[in-house]
Formats: sequence, structure tokens, C-alpha cells
Amino acid sequence: MILWRRFGLSPASTGGCKKMRSRALRLTFGAVACIAIGAAAFLLIRSEEEIGVLVSSVRAFDQHAREATDAFADARVAQQAYVAAGQGAGFWMNRVSATTEAATAALTSLHQSAAAGTRTALDAAAATSGEFVNVDKRAREYLKSGQALMAADVIFAEGSDLAVTAGRQVETARLAEHQASDREMAAIRKRQAIALGSAAAVAAVVVLLLIPVPRSADVEDTADTGLSIAQAPHAAPATPFAPPAMFKAAAELATDFGRVRDLDELTKILGRAGDVMGASGLIVWMGSTAGAELRPVLFHGYSPEMIARIPPVPRSANNAAAAAYRSGVLQIVPSRPSGSSGAVVAPILSADGCIGALSAEIRSGGETSEGIQALASIFAAHLAGILSSAPAESAEQKAAAN
Repeated sequence: MILWRRFGLSPASTGGCKKMRSRALRLTFGAVACIAIGAAAFLLIRSEEEIGVLVSSVRAFDQHAREATDAFADARVAQQAYVAAGQGAGFWMNRVSATTEAATAALTSLHQSAAAGTRTALDAAAATSGEFVNVDKRAREYLKSGQALMAADVIFAEGSDLAVTAGRQVETARLAEHQASDREMAAIRKRQAIALGSAAAVAAVVVLLLIPVPRSADVEDTADTGLSIAQAPHAAPATPFAPPAMFKAAAELATDFGRVRDLDELTKILGRAGDVMGASGLIVWMGSTAGAELRPVLFHGYSPEMIARIPPVPRSANNAAAAAYRSGVLQIVPSRPSGSSGAVVAPILSADGCIGALSAEIRSGGETSEGIQALASIFAAHLAGILSSAPAESAEQKAAAN
């Protein structure tokens, strides 16, 4: 009361200030979450536009590649007609010239839009096309001088092989362009997963920060008893639902997840995540290539022998891991009075859908804590950004080796 009177304040006015500060903090946290979600949405829209442009470019490349391949095939057939009985060589010579020009134009278009790794095959095809033109000139000279047998020998021994070789080189370039496109698309998808995971992490942290925390009763008790602040006994502060240490550890883990280089580092970070959550054991389940079952690929708190005895879990199985994998929704397994621990199972969601699940065996009934559930979702989101671009086979081999 002494300090309140000294500054001309009443208990009601100080309570109003606290409410104002709390409202301002909530608005600030909400704005941060909205900015994070908006940035992630903007990145997703831009990346989808990039994917659309990439798909259109690949389709155009395929079209020009087919035109070049068909032109080389037509030129080969037309050139062989030079020496066919009853055929007019003049007509077929014009046809060879036209198809050769069409093939050259198609190669030029392909070279302009090709990736760096594709241009080598296109350059080889252009060189082969030039050799075909030289062979065609020799065949025409033999025909003009009346040496039909020599012209036929040049056409069938050299011209046909060059035309077929040029077509194969164009096909090689087409396959190389598809591989380059697939790599670029995978990189875009990975950026999408990272953006989604980061936005989910920020939103989860904001939710944790907005969880109501019981206030300390020292001010209210002092107002009721009429004691001064200096004379009021020190009251132990209430334990917050999610301690600051948990936030700090979660932030450090979020940073380390983004710096993972191999499965050994990921396994160590998984152990730290289990310590933050108070989990006695963690298992990362990954879906098979066909998506019909789950297999444990990473773990912490269990022996390799125990993991090796776990059979694959069918997608339709009646357990929490399969349910999280099917539905993409976090699952909770309550602890039992008999002493069995509870569990939290968070789906690992990537841009292409659910690719697995993170199960955590929680001690002391902590599976019902919203903070523990939020941490499981955060760690699963970071795992999605890492595991969505890593082949499931390599992770399974690593788990078997452990």
C-alpha cells in the first residue's frame, strides 16, 4: 500500500496496466504468427508458379525433341530413296534438304532452353547433323556423275548410321533435361517443406506463449492484508505450464535441425528432443515406397535389438502410429493406472502429404500436456523438411546398421 500511495496508484489501476500489457503482448504474438504464415503462403504461391513454368518448359522441350527426332528419321528415309528404283532423285533431294533444315531449327530451339548438362548431348547431335549433311553432298555428287553404287554405299553405310545416331543423341538430351528438371523441382519442394515447417514452428511457439499462466498471488494477498510491499512475505512463484528453459531448448533444436548433415547428427538431435519433451523413448516411422506400411528408421531410448524385432506396421493397423499416418492428425495414447507410459504420435507432413510419424513415449502422464503435444508437432515439422528429400531406403539401412 505504501508504494501504491507514493505513486498515486491503486491496486485496480495496476491490474488494468497488467491487462493492457498482456493484451499488447497477445496482439504482438498474433501479428508475428500472421506474418510467418503469410510469408510461408507467399513462398508457396511463388514456388508453385516456378513449378508451373518448369513443367511448361519441359513440355516445350519434349515437343522440339520429337520434332528433331522425326526430322532425322524422315531425312534418313528420303536419302535412301535416292537410289530406289523408280523414284525421282530430285524430289527426294528437296525432301532431305527440308527435313535437315527442320532438324537444325529444332536443335537450335532445344539449345536455347536447355540446362547446362543437356547442352553437351545437343552439341553432339548438331555435330552429327553436320556430318549427315556432308555425307548427303557426297551422295548427290556420286549420283550426278552416274555412280549410283557408290552413292548407295555412302547412303546406307554412313548416312543411315548418322541419322540414327543424331536421333539417339536428341533422346539423350531429352532425358538429361528431365533429370535436371526433376532436381530443380525437388529443390523447390524442399523449400516449400522448410517454409511450412518454419511457419508451423512459429505458430506453435506463439500458441505456447499465449497459454494462460497462473499469476503469483503476492500482490493480491498484500492488498487484502493491508501490508506494505516492503513488509509482504515473499511468495514462491507459480510454476509455469511451459518453462522458459523449454522454449530456449526448443529454439536451439530448431536451429540445429536446419543444420543436419547426416543421420548420425539427426539421431543425436532426436535424443535431445526426447530430453526436452521428457520422453523415455522416440521412434521416427517412415512410410514405405508404396505407402502401405510404416517402418522404424530412427530411434532414441531403445536398444537396436528391440527395434529389430518390431515388424512393419500396416497403414490400416489399429494403433496410434498408423492412425497418425492415415489421418495426418496428432494422436495421444493415455497412460494407464497399471503403470504403462502414455505416448504422443505426431504425423510427419511434407508438401506431398504424410510421409511418416514421430512417436514419443512420455513419462508421468505428460502426454496430456499441450506444451508436450506442441513440441512433438514442431519436431515432426522439422523432420519433414529433412526426411522428405532423403530416400527412405538409406534411412532404413542406417537403422538396421545401428
